[in-house]
Amino acid sequence: MSDQNKSLCDEKHFNDFYLKQVQSATNFAFYKCGDKDNALDLVQDAFTKIWEHCATIDFDKVKTYLLTTVNNLFLNTIKHHKVVMAYAKETPNHDITNQNPEYLLEEEEFKIKLQNAIASLSDAQREVFLMNRIDGKKYREIAELLDISQKAVEKRMSAALKIIKEQIENI
Repeated sequence: MSDQNKSLCDEKHFNDFYLKQVQSATNFAFYKCGDKDNALDLVQDAFTKIWEHCATIDFDKVKTYLLTTVNNLFLNTIKHHKVVMAYAKETPNHDITNQNPEYLLEEEEFKIKLQNAIASLSDAQREVFLMNRIDGKKYREIAELLDISQKAVEKRMSAALKIIKEQIENI
């Protein structure tokens, strides 16, 4: 059967593709992140995305799609870690033994909701949000760096703030 007639939505074809590509994709992910467990997680997430979008992916380009997806998932992980590290760096070291346990629990829940909210942003929104809020760049600087208009930066930032507000509003 030629590749033209193959469909990733056919479970047999997807399984064949998975078995042929899982090792090379895992190696690629391992070279990126240097951690075997994280590499496996990235690859499994990438294959899940391929399965979810099987109808829209050209079978001839699926290997490229797989590696691109693994790379993008890795970059999203790095961005997430940067946010976590920046937050930890800005948070003053304080004696938590004197803190109310209920307050500490609420604070931890807030951190998790905030991290999840930032992770749920589109790549474009997350990029603008982090450049502004973490790197302290002005909208004009972001626009120049991303080669987009300042209005586009403002729109992305507005959408990002709206999503974050909706997701953490209950705290």
